[in-house]
Amino acid sequence: MWRWLTLVVLLSWASGCASLPANTQRVASSAFTQVDQTPLGQLMQTRRTQAGARSDSAFFLLSGVDAALSSRIALIENASRTLDLQYYAIHADASTEVLLHRVREAARRGVRVRILIDDFNTVGDDAQVLRLAFEPNVQMRLFNPLPGSRGSLMGRIFTSLHDFGRMQKRMHNKLFIADNAWGIAGGRNLGDMYFGSGDKQNFVDLDVLAAGRIVRDMSASFDRFWNDELAYPVQTLLDQEQLDKLRKETPVASNAGTPGFVQPVAAAVLPVTASATVLPSMTATAVLQADRPPLDLRTVPLNWAPATLLVDQPGKIGPGDDEVDAGDTVIDGLLGLIQQARSDVLIISPYFVPGKQMLAVYGDLRKRGVRIRVLTNSLASNDAPAAHAGYARYRDELLAMGVELYEMRSDPDTAAKLLGSSPTHNKSDKRSSWLGSGPGGSKSGTSRASLHTKAVIIDNRFAVIGSMNLDLRSQRKNTEVGLVVRSPAIAQQATAQVDNTLATAAYRLEKSGGGYLWRAPKGAAFPSETTEPGAPTKLRVMVRLLGPFAPEEML
Repeated sequence: MWRWLTLVVLLSWASGCASLPANTQRVASSAFTQVDQTPLGQLMQTRRTQAGARSDSAFFLLSGVDAALSSRIALIENASRTLDLQYYAIHADASTEVLLHRVREAARRGVRVRILIDDFNTVGDDAQVLRLAFEPNVQMRLFNPLPGSRGSLMGRIFTSLHDFGRMQKRMHNKLFIADNAWGIAGGRNLGDMYFGSGDKQNFVDLDVLAAGRIVRDMSASFDRFWNDELAYPVQTLLDQEQLDKLRKETPVASNAGTPGFVQPVAAAVLPVTASATVLPSMTATAVLQADRPPLDLRTVPLNWAPATLLVDQPGKIGPGDDEVDAGDTVIDGLLGLIQQARSDVLIISPYFVPGKQMLAVYGDLRKRGVRIRVLTNSLASNDAPAAHAGYARYRDELLAMGVELYEMRSDPDTAAKLLGSSPTHNKSDKRSSWLGSGPGGSKSGTSRASLHTKAVIIDNRFAVIGSMNLDLRSQRKNTEVGLVVRSPAIAQQATAQVDNTLATAAYRLEKSGGGYLWRAPKGAAFPSETTEPGAPTKLRVMVRLLGPFAPEEML
């Protein structure tokens, strides 16, 4: 133990001399404004006219992995002027290769590409994503960068301990915008785990495709972060030679060809052509050859509805340790909406650590007779056990006030049921399933499911979908973005999907004597449990022993 502590101290001391360069190469830019001159802008206007819609924004839920991936490719393929991507994490794996291959081709046909990534995860293999910054017509920036090592995530943590407060503050936003006309917001990062093909874990997630005026709000938010002083051009932090040093020696498979994955809206949009891979260490041949049906933006069913965007300001994670003023965050705005509920609140939050303020809000709602249901991760399905420890502190109080708690199962069957694809390859169908034989081959047989959806449904009328968890980290440490849609149709669709999870793949938590009962749904193929279901003994003991000492805002 002392050897490890000494190593940590030495590493953090050695990194104390490291510092960030002056951010003088940052040039301000903004979203494309002449939206009606683009095919995507014209399509949006045509769809609105055809629908006779009074609302100026439209939405379509992206719940399955097929729709999530094909919608993003649709935006890339059909963009004619700009692509703006903002993510907490972009992983260097096969599904990302599919997307970045097409992003690069879009840049080569003249589309201006801006990619903004939080810097924390741009290490090891994932640092190879940064190669795209050296492509013509592509600009890439890293938000709130750390001067520590990029060799591995643990190395980055160790060498950044001298600035622990800064390391804790992260840009958690997720936006994908094409021509300032169509966009995607939600919980997904980019990587195999988010598209049903993770080696060990697959995230059950939810996005929403948006078109119209609300996308301009999304672009305005992107611009604020892009032009902020915390956004560093990649070239100021490292160069291609440094990336070469980070790259592992792995064979690169050539692309035999790329199918017409998405039908272009206009003839001006060029098809993707085969070329070298964007990520030298990745092999995406299997994915690039997967013949999946396109998400056709001309026919995808849209719900036209009033909407607003909740978004944190970049300064929330700026220098200093001052607490964020109350009422200034996405979570504060969301709590304000929740307090207006009349009958029902449905919360889906992978990491659910209420804190005293949120707990008081839930208590007031229950006194008014408002039903509250919460779907979160079980200990076994949670990829952050410390967050589960924070949630466990509030179980008794939540149950005592009448909040209904549900915890998702982690087994591979859950992933197969909820990710929107068949877990096995259908021999009568020549297309590969993203879940069964997608990026990197068949992995669903052993990959556990983990809830990653972040949404709140209020009175079956309002749906809030975004990057935010209902926890203190989202409230105080991270920047977040949430899309608020006033649409009974969207709210009911989202509720139906959650109800399916509750009925097939989640336990209801109840008090039982001096402990708990994880009650299985009626007719479920799995039994009820009296201990944390699916969690090994070592994990249960670790969470029980260490959980009480972890600060809630860091969970």
